[in-house]
Amino acid sequence: MRLIVLSLLLSAVAAAPLWAAEPAPAAQAAPATPLVIGETFTLESKALGETRRINVYRPQPWGLDPKTPLPVLYMPDGGIGEDFLHVAGLVQVLSGNDSMRPFLLVGIENTERRRDMTGPSSDPEDRKIAPRIGGSAAYRAFLRDELMPQVRQRYPTTDERALIGESLAGLFVVETLLQEPTLFNSYIALDPSLWWNKGALLASAPKLLPAVAKATPRAFLASSGQPELAQTTQQLSTLLQGASPSLQVDYQPFPQETHGTIYHPAALQALRTLFPAHPPAQP
Repeated sequence: MRLIVLSLLLSAVAAAPLWAAEPAPAAQAAPATPLVIGETFTLESKALGETRRINVYRPQPWGLDPKTPLPVLYMPDGGIGEDFLHVAGLVQVLSGNDSMRPFLLVGIENTERRRDMTGPSSDPEDRKIAPRIGGSAAYRAFLRDELMPQVRQRYPTTDERALIGESLAGLFVVETLLQEPTLFNSYIALDPSLWWNKGALLASAPKLLPAVAKATPRAFLASSGQPELAQTTQQLSTLLQGASPSLQVDYQPFPQETHGTIYHPAALQALRTLFPAHPPAQP
């Protein structure tokens, strides 16, 4: 009987370290919550015959009253998976460090980008890029008649409006500047696809320039190291600068950038140039 008890005691002592080594139950992780940087809403468009998603970002630099009306920067390619986030970052950082005036950023998410950003084309090669093209006039009507009134209704805004776009969206920016120059106060076109329709938009520019000069918008143009885009963008800049001395036209080449990398660095410079927090004193 004594041996049995001793054996049991020895077994208990030998097993004790194993019991002590068992890990304690892990603490339950705190649940994750969504990271919210702005607002999003949908808009039923009669001009486009479809529902469009709109993403909105309002910067919050120190000391800015949330109810202060802001000018508005509209951007095609404005989906979360497109260019909205990095442009919102630029607006936040530049307004936060006093490099630009705060703007409300309004991004329009794409559905059929090549339809919306292009005008009609007689070039068979252009017609191959998408099932439908040539919808820029309808897209502009959507901006003018549907989206802008909705933004004014939802947010405190001023009457100042700007438009930014790259590539085909840059083509749309230039087309709007030439065909409806009073729609926006400032136009930012980065590596615009002026080759569209065999360069017809650039060829038509001279006859449209008197209306542009009368409207006196500001324009910022930029081009990458892609030779054809750099050449046509510079040609457009020369035409605009020659239209009137009252036009503010800034052209900046970025030869070190490709068509795929130009948006961010060029947008940074455009926002600094067109919307400085402290405009230079007039002589």
